[in-house]
Amino acid sequence: MPENRAAWQDEVGTPLSIRPTPYQTDLTPTQILIKPHAWAINPADHILQDLSLPFVKYPVILGEDIAGTIEALGNEASTHFQLHDRVLAFAQGATKGAAMGGFQEHVLVDMAFTCAIPGDMSFAEASVLPLGFTTAAHALFNGGTLGLPRPSGDFVSGGVGKRVFIWGGASSVGGNAIQLARAAGLEVLTTASRGNFEYVKKLGASVVFDYTSGTVVEDIVSELDNGGAPCVGIFQAAGSNDSVGPVIEVARRAKGDIVVITTSPLQDGMVPEGVKAKMLFGNSHDDILDMWKLFLPRALKEGKYIVAPGPLIVETRGLEGIQLGYDILKKGVSARKVVVLAD
Repeated sequence: MPENRAAWQDEVGTPLSIRPTPYQTDLTPTQILIKPHAWAINPADHILQDLSLPFVKYPVILGEDIAGTIEALGNEASTHFQLHDRVLAFAQGATKGAAMGGFQEHVLVDMAFTCAIPGDMSFAEASVLPLGFTTAAHALFNGGTLGLPRPSGDFVSGGVGKRVFIWGGASSVGGNAIQLARAAGLEVLTTASRGNFEYVKKLGASVVFDYTSGTVVEDIVSELDNGGAPCVGIFQAAGSNDSVGPVIEVARRAKGDIVVITTSPLQDGMVPEGVKAKMLFGNSHDDILDMWKLFLPRALKEGKYIVAPGPLIVETRGLEGIQLGYDILKKGVSARKVVVLAD
């Protein structure tokens, strides 16, 4: 039986510990075993190294973003994929157990969150997508969040004639949200640093605001109230807790009944009367499975979806590079995603 190792987070406040972990051979019908060739690192990974959250039980194998080749398939999964297929996948070890954590040499995933990689796409490029894509789709299209119209077969649906505002367009989640909203026919307004204006426009944003400007709230409200298409939602895709206030203020001042979805906690007293706001949270993504099964494979195959942000590759390869990747991400990365190559 092949050996397996993982980067374990044993407890809060300690570095990752690399040690053996079981190689999974007992797959359910819908599970797939993947050998990662690239891991991407998300802010949530290093946050859970420093901060305990109630739904995470330590020790834990973190890591959500992987790209690699298929080693084994459950019976049902084998009707959709084949051995040695090149795929990207969304790993869920923090909520579904160590065997499904991404930061190991052989990862168990659900076929519902697995997608074939085009032949001209590298593993490093593919690894940046899973969590950002899933989070953005959940925020935009889930019935319990913004509930916006989804992309149809021609990548344009009932969103035509409507606008959405996304705070943090240069982030991983923000970049995916821009593309998904555009695929659904929505016009996108977003924020970014001035150095990333062209980047977010390439992804599909039509109007970009400098989030460091002292008049950013006024500028956004002015644009929303200029008589154009109605704004059907605001999504705080990135940023610290300090960015929650501005998006709430935009919703308060702008005309219309605009729902706000945040990725940061909503503190008591933060949301004024008349504003509808909700933090994005949930372990189930069943409401967006069609985005993984139908939209993403076709969008990638037809070249209609940009892999963004681009990978920033850590020099050290293998699991030993994961902690180094954490350290790089903690120092700050703009419009890139930290990626570790397995070999």
